[in-house]
Amino acid sequence: MITALASGAFLGLSCGLAPGPLLALLLAQTLRHGPREGCKVALTPLVTDAPIILVALVLAAKLAELRPLLGVVSLAGGAFVLYLAWDSFRPVPVDPEAPAEPPRSWLKGILTNLLSPHPWIFWLTVGAAILAKAITQSWLVAVAFLFGFYLLLVGSKVLVALMAGRSRDLLAGRPYRVVMRVLAMLLGFFAVLLFREGLKLLAVF
Repeated sequence: MITALASGAFLGLSCGLAPGPLLALLLAQTLRHGPREGCKVALTPLVTDAPIILVALVLAAKLAELRPLLGVVSLAGGAFVLYLAWDSFRPVPVDPEAPAEPPRSWLKGILTNLLSPHPWIFWLTVGAAILAKAITQSWLVAVAFLFGFYLLLVGSKVLVALMAGRSRDLLAGRPYRVVMRVLAMLLGFFAVLLFREGLKLLAVF
């Protein structure tokens, strides 16, 4: 059980700190709306991953047949992340009396994670294999693996949001716009990668 907990924690930390659309969105939401909204993005895998895990456990053996599906998911994810990039790049109203834009962090985080192939590929390959083996040992071992994984996956992202939130007050005027546009370009870069991955999975090139 300790081995399963440790392996889950290691994988969770690796996935939590790995660059990707969700982490870029987390930083963008934190800098624009505060660490609370960034933490909401960090928590979205707890909502989105349950159906992904169930599907992965059932279909992991047929991974080769799922490439077209993963390709479509990747293209849809690229389109949504590209929208997020534009949302971060465009100027933010600075009029203090203007109505605040709804953060919609839950919705953005859920859609980003569901439409990204990263959690699908992880659970259809590495995650499903480890979890299936843990289940054959006992349900407690499987729970230990999942607990360690999500404790570090979500925990590391929450920590990133809190750290980014501390520097948020130091950003004002031009520095803030520069940071937001850098994040927008980062999101755009990940959108291109998602499009490329989707086309590869669809065997377009």
